[in-house]
Amino acid sequence: MMSRNKKLLALECIAVIIFLFYMLPFLLVIINSSKPSLMIIMDPLAFPKNPSQLITNIKAILTSPNVRYASSFVSTLVITVVSVGLLVLNSSMAAWVLVRTKSKLSNAVFLVFVAAMVIPFQVVMFPLISWFHLIEVKLGLFPGPFRLLQNYPGIIFAYLGFGSSLSIFLFHGFIKSVPLELEEAATIDGCSKPATFFKIVFPILTPITFTVVILNGIWIWNDFLLPLLVLGSGNSVQTLPLAVASFVGSFVKRWDMILTATLMTMLPIVIVFLILQKHIIKGIVEGAVKG
Repeated sequence: MMSRNKKLLALECIAVIIFLFYMLPFLLVIINSSKPSLMIIMDPLAFPKNPSQLITNIKAILTSPNVRYASSFVSTLVITVVSVGLLVLNSSMAAWVLVRTKSKLSNAVFLVFVAAMVIPFQVVMFPLISWFHLIEVKLGLFPGPFRLLQNYPGIIFAYLGFGSSLSIFLFHGFIKSVPLELEEAATIDGCSKPATFFKIVFPILTPITFTVVILNGIWIWNDFLLPLLVLGSGNSVQTLPLAVASFVGSFVKRWDMILTATLMTMLPIVIVFLILQKHIIKGIVEGAVKG
């Protein structure tokens, strides 16, 4: 019994050390966002002497003409909400069709989606932008408000493509646990295929839907590279990570502004994650056990 208690104590100590190791960057951001830039450079580990400096930094960010934090927040919110909504809708329907269609073709299509999960984004990012440029500039398709580069449709379309693989994989495992008899009973009662999905199947997918929403929401909200490639810097449509990067100059780095803007950027998604984290665990566990 004593040996077992010692092992548990050792595992708990290791878990605490790992937790502190991963939380240290967040702690440094919180501490240094309440200090002026010179103090951050001189002693980044020191606690702030004047915590009200955080309010001063926030006011400076909100009133900065170069950052446009408010419009960047709105753009990030629009891109995240629309992209996640389309991902949930399309991925859930695609996964349902792939599960209920028993054929070699459906299995092959599902394997293609699973295989796409291991392809690094860096491999396809330049071909993606080249295709966007070809479609928009040379072919003249999607003009005006529907243009792909430096506009909402292009970045949302890209997120829809890159996020579908994981989303379909998660939905696929969960839908296999949904009893087929429920759908057969709905068909006997006269429900069409769309009605059967939205009235019978989709409400049952609530746990895994929360998981898909949070995982994709965190990724899209914090993403930097894809918005930089599709939207560009200095564009009217700008996400929060791009706004934070605008404080990093070639010769001067405003560390007080950078860290305060980073804190303001990550705080909303952290709050959402803490509220919905139980749904993430529940959705993944149920999908793994039932699937």
